[in-house]
Amino acid sequence: MPIKEAIILAGGLGTRLRSAVPELPKCMAPVAGKPFLFYVIRYLQQQGIEQFIFALGYKSGMFEDFIHEILPEKNFQLSIEEEPLGTGGAIKLACSKTSETTVLATNGDTLFEADIQKLSAFHGIHSADCTLSLKPMKNFDRYGVVELNPDHSIKSFHEKNFYESGLINGGVYALNTKKFLSESLPENFSFEKDYLEKFFSARKMFGVVQDNYFIDIGIPEDYERAQSELKGFTSEI
Repeated sequence: MPIKEAIILAGGLGTRLRSAVPELPKCMAPVAGKPFLFYVIRYLQQQGIEQFIFALGYKSGMFEDFIHEILPEKNFQLSIEEEPLGTGGAIKLACSKTSETTVLATNGDTLFEADIQKLSAFHGIHSADCTLSLKPMKNFDRYGVVELNPDHSIKSFHEKNFYESGLINGGVYALNTKKFLSESLPENFSFEKDYLEKFFSARKMFGVVQDNYFIDIGIPEDYERAQSELKGFTSEI
């Protein structure tokens, strides 16, 4: 079954972007005249996503008018942290609001134009617990590296360092909600460190390599780059 529902993580503080956008949550930062989150939502709609759960925290009230405007059919839910829960805690709280067996989870401050149906099909065929979209990169030090086995199961995670080439975790996941919610996990935890890196060898976790457009506006240089690169982004669904 194709994935139809997405969790968008939008509760981060965005401390590294404060110099460029001091007053706004990171994924509400204006890019080519629109909040960055606009591009994430529209891309996911183009990929067949019909329902959204927004995992909010920091300055959550600043999102509501925008979300109502961009999704007038009200095909969304809000999942609001009363206190910071980490990426894992935020996804866990949002998963409790979905009725779907498989949900897409992604970051609101990153646009990775992954083929969601390719991800969904691979995830389903392998009855996976979690399937990651992986982006090939060259000459980078902002991200860790993910290694795959020949069957595309996760072999290892490596810490941030300088790499001449490698696969990075693009932050777009197909997630089996029931299996994830059944894990013994704390209320506040990191999805990357405390779920993916802790359980990959004991769970059915895979990676799908997708060499598509990727931008993460977490630092001022890439935020500025987004201004020109997303100017021509089509908003038609």
